Amino acid sequence: MKAPNCGWRGGLLALGLLGILGLTGCQIDVGGQTLPSPYYLQDDVQYFPPGPQFPLSREAAAQKAVSQEQIQQR
Repeated sequence: MKAPNCGWRGGLLALGLLGILGLTGCQIDVGGQTLPSPYYLQDDVQYFPPGPQFPLSREAAAQKAVSQEQIQQR
């Protein structure tokens, strides 16, 4: 004889799996971004301000100053 409560166990299992799938969220990769994430509202925004066009401007200025010093010392 079959157990009479076997149907609700299967339904409970299916409901649990559906709940777990609903909590994970659907994620898709678009342009290097993973969208949407279930935590996108709590995620911190990263901002990198634009830097100088030539990244070694201080080093270039220091080299120029040294070369001008050497010219003046001659």
